[in-house]
Amino acid sequence: MSRAWLEQVQFNPQGLVPAIAQDAGSGRVLMLAWMDRDALAETMERGEAVYFSRSRGRRWRKGERSGQVQRVVEIRLDCDGDTVLLLVEQAGGAACHTGRESCLFRRLENDDWEIIDPVLKDPETLYGR
Repeated sequence: MSRAWLEQVQFNPQGLVPAIAQDAGSGRVLMLAWMDRDALAETMERGEAVYFSRSRGRRWRKGERSGQVQRVVEIRLDCDGDTVLLLVEQAGGAACHTGRESCLFRRLENDDWEIIDPVLKDPETLYGR
């Protein structure tokens, strides 16, 4: 399979591109992560989201420990070629490691961050902490 499409992606100096995961059904933004060239290629090949963890310095398959896999329905590239959008079907309903649907679960209200989404899955159940 040709990987010529990867040449159009503008990776930053660290070799990464931001990747937004959006629920393909509801349109809700689930999370933002990073991808290196190999993670993006593997995502395309597997049909499941693979990201690059800056803190761990390695690729990770979404759901590899939790089972909360993101099946990729569509991959899009923005106009500048420097941001990837993944339209996904989120297994188990929780994209966030906190057990919430979305990592974007806090809203600024009166100079404070209010938690607006419930925990759907106990993180200890997902990750065995």
